[in-house]
Amino acid sequence: MSILCDIVTQERTVFSEQVEYVSLPGIEGIMGILPNHAPMLTALSFGEVMVRRSGDEEFFAIGGGFAEVQPDHVIILADSAEQADEIDLERAQEARRKAEEAMETGVSEDAARYAQIDAALRRAQIRIDVSRRRSTGRRRSRMSVAGMSSEEEGAE
Repeated sequence: MSILCDIVTQERTVFSEQVEYVSLPGIEGIMGILPNHAPMLTALSFGEVMVRRSGDEEFFAIGGGFAEVQPDHVIILADSAEQADEIDLERAQEARRKAEEAMETGVSEDAARYAQIDAALRRAQIRIDVSRRRSTGRRRSRMSVAGMSSEEEGAE
């Protein structure tokens, strides 16, 4: 049994395929969506979307948005979205470094500027985390994980 998952931004459709499971960064925590889920609409936080199809997991960094869930379809309308393979790790690390420097210089007097820098820092960290899933082989079959010893899992 599967559910259609669309990840869409203003610029493009990032992903559109039948999947077995979707994990979303809801504003109140991580949400798991399976086929025949009850209909709902929810706001999304900065975070990671994971889709599972044929036992393989694929990861996306999103910068907030909304998700509409129907029993046979999940539509993620993201402010920004990137597949793990699309993320430039060096650029994301540089963005994180710049945001951390800006935080250290002190922006406590300007709440709007603080919110901008905090959002940039969170966005950069999510992109780094999702990118590392690609580079450490985290996109893999669930069957292969079950067959690993604890030392092999730790090596990832």
